[in-house]
Amino acid sequence: MNRHEKGTNASSLFRNRFLQTILLSSVLLQIGIWVRNFAILLYVAERTNNDPYAISLISVAEFAPIFVFSFIGGTFADRWRPKRTMIWCDLLSAVSVFVVLLTIHYGSWQSVYLVAFISAILSQFSQPSSMRLFKYHVAEEQLQQGMALFQSLMAIFMVLGPVLGTFIYSTFGLETSIAVMGVVFLLSALVLIRLPEDNMEAQTAAVKGQFRKEFIEGFRYVWQSQVLRMLGLAFILAGLAVGVAQALNLFIVTERLGRSKEFLQYLLMVNGAAMLIGGGIVAVFAKRVPPQVLLAIGMIAGAFCTAIVGYSTSVPLTLTVQFLNGLVFPCIHIGISTMILKWSHASIVGRVNGVLNPMFVGMMVISMSFAGALKDAFSLSTIYGGAGLLFLLGALVMVPIMNQKAPNNALTVVET
Repeated sequence: MNRHEKGTNASSLFRNRFLQTILLSSVLLQIGIWVRNFAILLYVAERTNNDPYAISLISVAEFAPIFVFSFIGGTFADRWRPKRTMIWCDLLSAVSVFVVLLTIHYGSWQSVYLVAFISAILSQFSQPSSMRLFKYHVAEEQLQQGMALFQSLMAIFMVLGPVLGTFIYSTFGLETSIAVMGVVFLLSALVLIRLPEDNMEAQTAAVKGQFRKEFIEGFRYVWQSQVLRMLGLAFILAGLAVGVAQALNLFIVTERLGRSKEFLQYLLMVNGAAMLIGGGIVAVFAKRVPPQVLLAIGMIAGAFCTAIVGYSTSVPLTLTVQFLNGLVFPCIHIGISTMILKWSHASIVGRVNGVLNPMFVGMMVISMSFAGALKDAFSLSTIYGGAGLLFLLGALVMVPIMNQKAPNNALTVVET
């Protein structure tokens, strides 16, 4: 079935075997990630009496490896068989979780940071492999709709994840929460066996010595594309903004709103419910709006909403703004993912992702690392206002490329 024929049947997207399998795998992984995130957050908050440095270190442990390993993982993702890579990454993640669980059981509570750290490393090999398969198995004209489906899945777990994570930790404790993560990673690996067989050959022995050349080629490819260059700059600005806001969310709840730390789950639930609605809206209009316009809209909305959250001391106002921000947030995720896929050839998608992703995550790690110090020096209102300004600058960066058309990088989609 060629790309045009596949695109003429809207329901073909839902019958796509690759998409069915990867969505089921993502459901399992989201369960593990949300249970892990809330278990570690609540445990460290209790253990350290809400120490901002210890809490911000959770985010550093989760995102710092991405900055280091994304370059390497993206290059290897373009060399290795993607299906096999994804299965092995989930299996190794499951094994590592159970090893860390043993160290926690025998008294080293600081090992909770390792759970996020190791998982983040392995995801840098698995995620670009998934992007590569997405480019190969989904028609070009369906890419943005496919990304909207993933965004909707994320939104569902923004609603259910905090409740599930808080319930399992409060009911069963840290060790059971970590064990749940290990089990779902193992189940995800089993689900991925259903993926269509890799038709993309692994690199032959004759070219296995060219890793450095291929690594550099990813940077050159991004630099030569004006759209990808501007996307990288937007990534940097957005990463700085998101890092601070994410690391200090707990203090918005406890200090600005005067609620207990458990109230954070309700902020995330409202945000997630709005993301689910927003993802559906974007999916309907996905073909009509260029991805760079979607990204700019999302960042402008993020600018104003982030600033208001920092200044608000009203629970109803904060919840309303969180809802509005969630409603528009899918524009950011869908816009970014679609731009990477549309402006990258299938043979280099992993490396492009490996170059751009660290720009966002690296800036997140930097701002997360300084979040505790910033909180000591400035008010939450000032910090969140600055984060909003960074989002606004990120939106302005997109202006020069608003009318750019994606190059014809499409490959023929295989029958799945």
